[in-house]
This record gives sequence, structure tokens and C-alpha cells, in this order.
Amino acid sequence: MEKIVLVINSGSSSIKFSLINISANTTIMTGMAEKLELANAAMYIKQDGIKEDILLEGNDHAAAMQSLLKVLRQKGLAQIITAIGHRVVHGGEKFKTATIINDEVISAIEACILFAPLHNPANLLGIRVAMKAAPQLPQVAVFDTAFHHTLPKHAYLYAVPLHLYKEYGVRRYGFHGTSHQYVAQQAAELLQIPLNNSAFITAHLGNGASAAAIINGRSIDTTMGFTPLEGLVMGTRSGDIDPGLYPYIGKVLGLEMDMVTDLLNKKSGLLGLSDLSSDVRELQDAAANGHEQAQLALKIFVYRLAKYIGALTVTLPRVDALVFTGGIGENSAMIRSMVLEYLKVLGYKTDAGENNIAVGGRQAVITTIDSAKAIVINTNEELMIAMETASLL
Repeated sequence: MEKIVLVINSGSSSIKFSLINISANTTIMTGMAEKLELANAAMYIKQDGIKEDILLEGNDHAAAMQSLLKVLRQKGLAQIITAIGHRVVHGGEKFKTATIINDEVISAIEACILFAPLHNPANLLGIRVAMKAAPQLPQVAVFDTAFHHTLPKHAYLYAVPLHLYKEYGVRRYGFHGTSHQYVAQQAAELLQIPLNNSAFITAHLGNGASAAAIINGRSIDTTMGFTPLEGLVMGTRSGDIDPGLYPYIGKVLGLEMDMVTDLLNKKSGLLGLSDLSSDVRELQDAAANGHEQAQLALKIFVYRLAKYIGALTVTLPRVDALVFTGGIGENSAMIRSMVLEYLKVLGYKTDAGENNIAVGGRQAVITTIDSAKAIVINTNEELMIAMETASLL
């Protein structure tokens, strides 16, 4: 029997979805409902390379889900779906693997809202509308944090009073787990080495960005922490800052704590540094035309990333490869080249030709034959969620 999984990634104003045949390792359909809750809410699907706009009979998440299921029924696909897999950002300490969703699981995800107030409520909304729209299907939660539950205590504990961890769960959790797990598996396959005898540093670079140290397919350290704000410079997130800046920014700008958090999450990073854009493509164009703040923003982004890669290197017995992935990691030859230039001390030498052609879905080794190895792998978080869902069922 074929395993067909509908993957749902619900955001506060969008639902991304993919229909994946796990048995054949093929994607049947992808799509997105966006600008939900707004008057111009819209939805599209892509199948066999053809994009089709879908009429929404409403502008909320429930209407989007009903429209999706209607399209699936019309195309004769609804009846072949085996299960629905949901991306959930934060699973706290409770969820260390994918989990079949029931009322108890929903309550536990609700309890993690305090850890991820920007993400978990949207994930829950998607779960609730999907369960109401398709109650006959088993539904599975796959957690961004689950892959990082193999971090040792010395890597996940903060240097704060220990009772804060024991009583309130204050610790480093890590995120982008499905992406880091997937690209580590693909890197081992590309390099033809056993996953259970491998050592990688993976850099997931997109609007959100994180890096991880992975030994034998298991995460042992990562850059994100209690929330997705820690670590690297990102599109709109600051990454690491001095904790003392929280009260200082609040005082000088007259902001409440939640407003400072909003500033650090939504108005900082590349956007805040450049005062132009959070999109690396736009910043690269501006930098090439002499925009000094764009140049500075990209340099800080690369510098922080290179520093963290150096730090993660010491957590591994060796590094079989540095893996670039995510929208930026897969498509920006410039960013990869800048990072590897900083990492010359670790033996990395860019192969300019291979680096320049490793864009738009092309995977490759992008370093010279006498260099420490760096590669580009295309991530597929939806496929990983589908695989986890199918495996659990």
C-alpha cells in the first residue's frame, strides 16, 4: 500500500502544503495559501510544473483548508491520503520524536506557546482546522526541536541557576531540526560514507538561520537556543546580543519588554543593519552598486556564521564536510565564498567554478581537491516531515 502524506506548515497568515508519495519518493503537489485574514487572501497549487490559482471561499485558515481539500477531491487525490503531517516549531522537553496528535498532545503543544509565542499558536491553528476538516485521517506532529534532543547537558544548559531548568524548562532547544537531519542524511549519501560514521557541520541559511554539529546522524550542538532568536544574524532577527541590551533598549526607547522582543525578532538582523531589506538577493544587488549599509550587513552576517562554524568544529572529532543549505545556502555563491574565505585557517579553499554553478537546485562539492570539504545540499523539510509521519504510522 502506498503511503501518501499531506504535509501542513501553518503560519500566522499562511498555510504551506505538500502532498508527498513516500513510497515512490515523489511530490505530487505543492502550494500555499497566503495573506490569510486579509481582504486579498490568495491560494495557489503547483502540479506537474503548472501553477494554478485557487478561489478561496473565505480569507481564514479554515477556508484555506476547506479549499485545499476541495481541490484534492476534484483531482481524485483526497481519497489516497494516508495521513497529515504537521510542522510544529517547539516541542519543549516533552516531544523528542514525531507524535500522533490527540487532545493530550494538543494541550502539551499549547503549554509550549510560552517558549515559541510567534510560532506554536499558528501551528496549532493549522492542526485544529485540519482535524476538523479531515477527522478521518491520522494526524502527526513533527517538531523542529526534536532532532536536537540528543544535545548533551553541557551543550544545552545555560549558566543560570539550575532550578530555572528543572522547574521552568530554561535550556537550549535548537530549531530547524528537520532540515539539519535531512541534509546530514543527504550529505552522507552524496559523499558515499555511512551516516552512522559521519561528522558534519550543517548551515541552514534562510530568513531564519542556524548551524549544527552532527555526529553519526545525531545533533550534538546548534546555534539556536531557548527560542529561534539566539545564534546567527538572520533576515529580521538579531541573533546573539548582550542580555543587558534588553533593559537598556527598553529604557532608551521607552518600550515594554514584549516590544523589545518584537524589535529584535522583526526589525533587526539584515533588515535592521541595512535599513533596506531582509532579502540577501536584494542586499547583494545593492552592495554591488555601492550601498555601504548593505555591504556591512552582509559582512556581519557572514562573519557571525564563520565564527560559529569555527566554534562548532571543536565539538566534533573531525569534519567530513561543511554543508550549506536553505534558500541562501543553496543559492548564494557569494555568501558561501565569503564564509569559506574566513575559514581558510581551517583548510577551506573555494572552487570558484563549482561554487558558481551550485545554485538553483544543483548539489555539488564547492571546494578544491586539496581543501577541507564544503558542499551544497538542497533541503526538503516537507519530505522529512512526510517520512517521519509515515514511519510513525
